[in-house]
Amino acid sequence: MLENALRGDKKYWGWIAFLLGVMFVGLLFYLHQLHYGLGVTGLGRDVTWGFYIAQFTFLVGVAASGVMVVLPYYLHNFKVFGKLTVLGEFLAIASVIMCMLFIFVDMGQPFRIANVFLHPTPHSLMFWDTVVIFGYLILNVIISRVTFSAERKGIAPPSWIKPIILLSIPWAFSIHTVTAFLYSGLAARPFWMTAILAPRFLASAFAAGPALLVLLCLVVRKVARYDVGREPLQKLAVIITYAMAINVFFILMELFTTIYSNIPEHLAHIKFLYLGLEGNTRLVPWMWASSILAVISLVLLINPRTRKNETVLAFACVVTFLSLWIEKGLALVIAGFIPSPLGVVPDYWPTIPEFLISMGVYAVGFLVVTVLYKIAISVRERLAA
Repeated sequence: MLENALRGDKKYWGWIAFLLGVMFVGLLFYLHQLHYGLGVTGLGRDVTWGFYIAQFTFLVGVAASGVMVVLPYYLHNFKVFGKLTVLGEFLAIASVIMCMLFIFVDMGQPFRIANVFLHPTPHSLMFWDTVVIFGYLILNVIISRVTFSAERKGIAPPSWIKPIILLSIPWAFSIHTVTAFLYSGLAARPFWMTAILAPRFLASAFAAGPALLVLLCLVVRKVARYDVGREPLQKLAVIITYAMAINVFFILMELFTTIYSNIPEHLAHIKFLYLGLEGNTRLVPWMWASSILAVISLVLLINPRTRKNETVLAFACVVTFLSLWIEKGLALVIAGFIPSPLGVVPDYWPTIPEFLISMGVYAVGFLVVTVLYKIAISVRERLAA
């Protein structure tokens, strides 16, 4: 099937060349980071997790959101998602690969990651996070490979794959739950130490992931003339609406509890995000932008008339994705370290090398998505013909 990815027009190869170029630039800066150390990033003694880990956290949610198409299709026999399911699984595979790469580039000595498997520590949440994420990648590769090969041959998938599909559903919930536990279990970080962090993670994941999937389906329809259908996109839009509404509700609960209780250690992080702290206002415009985008997305998604208009739906998915990326892919991790347990207000911001390395990782993910989508679309077009 891989030969299908080697056939395409000039636009296809131009896009591939662009991604390879971004990957090459990211690789050059990563080699510089590997030689010089993490001093090329904005990380330091007070902020030890930054942009890399924030992207990892956000993309774990995008990967977990694949369950939103797998669950209805395989568990409830919702055949409307037939053309959509494999695209969701391929997006999950690309997202997990990016998650792993962001952990890799965040490590000062990346090959020490092998110690997680060579010297396992079952009492460590980091160990279990590695297990569930790597396991989720394997599950999605097996499921997509077996089911798509059966579809290509025009036969039913083997019966042994059904238990693996059912296992992947709770596994998808586990990868983002365990990631949330990594944060909420740190007693010295009040901003993360909340019982609803895992539900918040899942709610934002089930909004951001399907929003990205809707946008990818619309792009594929326009570029490759492959249409998954209007009904599955509208069903995804409903999922996004509920998930986004729940996510905003959870955030409001956090804000009320923090502000009303007036506990200084908790309140300081909220002040840093929305008002600034000791002159550090790095994230203030970003957080207000995220809040405004969240309101816009809810207004457009809750109203059936605007939600059913695909042009408006595309815009709503963009603002939803951006709002959640700012909230979880930028603010969540940084705000957990500012102020520090000693009351220090460090000034962290991603450096140019940090940003370009991240763009290189994203380019890898988009390349994986492009190749997998090209294979899926080519095979299905041949079957239709």
